[in-house]
Order: sequence, then C-alpha cells, then structure tokens
Amino acid sequence: MKKYILVTDSVTDLPDSLAKELDLVVLPLKYHIDNKDYTNYLDYRMQDINEFYNEIKGGKQATTSQLVPEDYISTLTPYLEQGNDVLIISFSSKLSGTFNSARLASIELQDKYPNNKIIVIDSKSASLGEGFLVTLAANEKKKGKTIDELVSFVNETIPRVAHWFTVDDISHLRRGGRISGVASVVAKALNIKPILHCSVDGELVSRNKAISRNRAIKALFDKMVETHDGNQEMVYIGHGADLEAANELKTLVLSKFPEAKVTINTIGPVVGAHTGQGVLALFFIAKNR
Repeated sequence: MKKYILVTDSVTDLPDSLAKELDLVVLPLKYHIDNKDYTNYLDYRMQDINEFYNEIKGGKQATTSQLVPEDYISTLTPYLEQGNDVLIISFSSKLSGTFNSARLASIELQDKYPNNKIIVIDSKSASLGEGFLVTLAANEKKKGKTIDELVSFVNETIPRVAHWFTVDDISHLRRGGRISGVASVVAKALNIKPILHCSVDGELVSRNKAISRNRAIKALFDKMVETHDGNQEMVYIGHGADLEAANELKTLVLSKFPEAKVTINTIGPVVGAHTGQGVLALFFIAKNR
C-alpha cells in the first residue's frame, strides 16, 4: 500500500499530545489581539490559552486569519517529494476560507506531482468536532485503510458527527452576526443561553435556548440522548476556560453512556475568538447531525 499522510489544521483543537500520537500533520491558523499576531499551535506555545480567554473576558477583541495556499504548498512539498500521497481534512468551508486555500494548493501541487494523490475534504465541522472526525480517520488509517478507503469512511462519517454547544456571553455571537443586536440585549437581560449546533452543511445554526447556564448544560446532554447512534465509544467535550462546566457535562454523559471514553479539551483561540469565554460544546456520533 502506498504511503500517505493525514493533514488537518489547528481548528481541530485536539490536545497536542494526541495529534502527535495520531501522526497528524497540523497546519496552524493565526489570530490577532491588540495588534499582536499569534500562531495557534496546538501546544499554545505563543500564548497560554487561559491568558487568551482572560483577555477576551476583559473586553479585548480577537480576529482570526485563514490559512493561505502557500501554507499548504510549503508544508506538503517535502512529503510529496518523498513519494507520499496526501489527504487533507479541513475546517468547514462555511466558516473559513481555509478549505478553499487547501483546494487551490492541491490543484497547483497536483500539476507538479501528477503521480501523487492529493485529496481535500471539507469536514463541515469546527473545533473538536473537526478533531473528532480527524481522530476517527487517523484510527482507521492505523488499521490499514488505503487513502481511497479512508476518503469513503470520512465522507460517510461527516453527517454523523454531532456538534452541540452553548455560550455564556452572547455578545460574541452578536458581533459575528450570528444573532441580532435586539436578541442579544434581550438574552443578556433574561440570562438566556442559546443552544446551537453545526449543521450538516457546516454552518452554525441556533436551535434552541435555555434559561440559566445549568439548564443549557443539561440541554446539550438532552440533545445527545435524543440523537445518539447507539453505544458511544468516544465523546469529546470542549470548553472556553470553564473546566467545571465541562466536568459537569462529562458526569451527565457518563451517567447515560458509562462505556464512553470522554476527552475534555479547551477550545482554541480561532473558535474562541468568535464564541468568547465560557463556550461549552459536546461532540459525539449521532444518527444524523
């Protein structure tokens, strides 16, 4: 079987140690605060993730930058020269231009390396939802799937990776255009927490609301109970500097799915810039998203 590499980006929000264990090639996106530029490595070597959320909570605003074609070209060229094929699983095209950059890079690289396969998949996922999908893919690669077999597996799995999340401060969604200014004012006044998910097309969609943080946490769990697809071997929980809420959600998950291996990790700055401190997300295999 011809060798190939599995490539993704730092929006997966996977623990750095896990990304290394899975033998992933991870391209980091960038973000900006107070005219300072940071690279979002999974080990947060440029800025501690708690420091990032403290700045956001203190009122600073962060902006983010997508990957550009040259990022992919410079990273992948050495692997292609060694004879590897390449499978790229990218951040949702509905949320970033990163997928298109990967696509454009693949066209240029394919012309230069016509004997190598270079395949780009839109994960239609974000944060640890993308990380969940990539983890499943990497595990299947380790089992010996060919690149074509893995492409089929990933495309079949994408519609089943459920993303449910809530935020503690709705103003970040308002700035990003996800909700109106009026709705934001009302929600803050009444302590309403939105329940959102990433649709099968990879868009962020508001689905429900809960009054109070505790009810929002329970609502995420209820969505899992309602839509799950049988036994849950793997569950991911992401949080924005709120480990207590993540552990509370984990306890609920294990009460219903005691066999699940639950991984908790912080949601990184690229997604956190748009959701704010206190975001809480749940990722699992569902009948459909």
